[in-house]
Amino acid sequence: MKISDLKKEILKRLEDAGIQDAETEARMIVTEYAGVTLSEMFTDPDRELADDMVLCAEDVVSRRITGIPLQHIMGKTGFMGFDFRVSPAALVPRPDTEILTEEVLKDYHDGSRILDLCTGSGCIIVSLLALMNDCYGVGTDISEDALALAAENADMILADKRERLEFRKGDLYDALSQDDVFDVIVSNPPYIRTADIETLSTEVRDHDPRIALDGGEDGLDFYRRIITGAAEHLQKGGDLLLEIGYDQAEDVTKIMKANGFIEVQTVKDFGGNDRVVRGILSAL
Repeated sequence: MKISDLKKEILKRLEDAGIQDAETEARMIVTEYAGVTLSEMFTDPDRELADDMVLCAEDVVSRRITGIPLQHIMGKTGFMGFDFRVSPAALVPRPDTEILTEEVLKDYHDGSRILDLCTGSGCIIVSLLALMNDCYGVGTDISEDALALAAENADMILADKRERLEFRKGDLYDALSQDDVFDVIVSNPPYIRTADIETLSTEVRDHDPRIALDGGEDGLDFYRRIITGAAEHLQKGGDLLLEIGYDQAEDVTKIMKANGFIEVQTVKDFGGNDRVVRGILSAL
């Protein structure tokens, strides 16, 4: 089979299955599993592929159209320019969360102390430490499996910076001691309303861990706990940055202002939706 024919066949199967961004996923499958580079896909589309390569790619498509995320099949995904290992133990890192990570990078500098709550795969804290120098980070999560995945990513990406990052098991701040104080706290917490979980796509509902999705009846349970507990572990004048659902900016802003945060602002994602709320802990 030719490269172009395999790509067309894969694209049609993905589109027929209702896969979003089928074009991108078709390219990824061909390049990852059929021994084809991205440039060859466009410059040598008539090259014949070995039968075993075709069968391998077609097997991946068969698994994908059942709803298994392509990232889980591949065992990895890109985030902030790094390849992160993924598994059903944690949310698959998504481009929206890069907005949150980039907001920290805008205002924080080498030597900062950073706390990442609900760290999951570790994509936020690992990326931050990889892109900054002399920073110290802690990532907390209630899931041992998620923490094991995060540690694996840190070992793979951070190299000689690895010793500057700790992962601790616990429910939000329960993993910390009273002496743990940070310059910035960042989190992408569970924020889906409980009743809305069953309406999510198969990829999310059936393959992301429910504890990483369920934000309680109104989706705000974790925001309340993170914001009200922040003052014990955040320097006065330090930043709290939270990823939010598209319709939660007003509620999260109110909670932050009611708990001593000033200069609270919302940052939009590339689709124009509210994606991050950030505020500064008042020094007064």
